[in-house]
Amino acid sequence: MSDVHSPDVRSYNMSRIHGKDTKPEELVRKYLFSKGFRYRKNDSRLPGKPDIVLPKYKTVIFVNGCFWHVHEGCKDFFWPKNNAEFWKEKLGKNIIRDQHNYALLKQQGWRVLIIWECELKPLIREDTLSRLSEELKGSLSEDC
Repeated sequence: MSDVHSPDVRSYNMSRIHGKDTKPEELVRKYLFSKGFRYRKNDSRLPGKPDIVLPKYKTVIFVNGCFWHVHEGCKDFFWPKNNAEFWKEKLGKNIIRDQHNYALLKQQGWRVLIIWECELKPLIREDTLSRLSEELKGSLSEDC
């Protein structure tokens, strides 16, 4: 089975994928800011450069794409059929890297939260974000 796109179209599509300031990240950031949460973005001093760092809550948030971070069981994740070995190796390395970074952050005392891209779809976005807000507020009151 060959790619449904020409090499030029595929190259263009891949060039549009960015590692930070993605639309899902922006949705989460704008919501948090509107609820009074203050954060840092992509803090390179922390393992994995978390998308959102909330020092006051000792919490980091990763907003993960379902494909790139292998959201098993998600209808938006699939193993590519073309160049399958390349993708298994590439995505497998992503999983290992993510788990390593999460473990390092937890060892440093950070709470690690993950928001999946599929959890930000319009029909469930508000529930996801309000749960996140409640979880953050709850963590602050636990520390008091």
